[in-house]
Amino acid sequence: MRRSTACLAVFCMFAAPLFAQDVDMGRALYQTHCASCHGADADGQGPLAPALSLQPIDLTQLSSNAGGSFPLERVLKRIDGTDPLVSHGSPMPVYGPYFEGVANTPMKLPNGQPVLVPEPMADLVAYLLSVQGDQ
Repeated sequence: MRRSTACLAVFCMFAAPLFAQDVDMGRALYQTHCASCHGADADGQGPLAPALSLQPIDLTQLSSNAGGSFPLERVLKRIDGTDPLVSHGSPMPVYGPYFEGVANTPMKLPNGQPVLVPEPMADLVAYLLSVQGDQ
């Protein structure tokens, strides 16, 4: 009994963050940090888009543009700045430092590899997943 209780406790400790991704919080983060370039509807038509040398992409088509699979690793690297995109004189994202922090939220890459990311990044990605168009 003690062993199964201990196993359950360990599972809950690691599984809880998997379910902690909050789409509503991700939507709020998106509206605050991303919508000015990528548009309120994530369609790449934000009010600042015309001023950018590289036009923002339609974030609702990330999965379809990647062959039907959400490109999680690429998205995480763009958000945290490890795969920078210079579209307006400075690396994208402008708000990257906001998404830094303690990497305590597990996510799984398509190949099954687990990665830990800060909770705001996980919430933002959960929102981006929720807006993917038909695949």
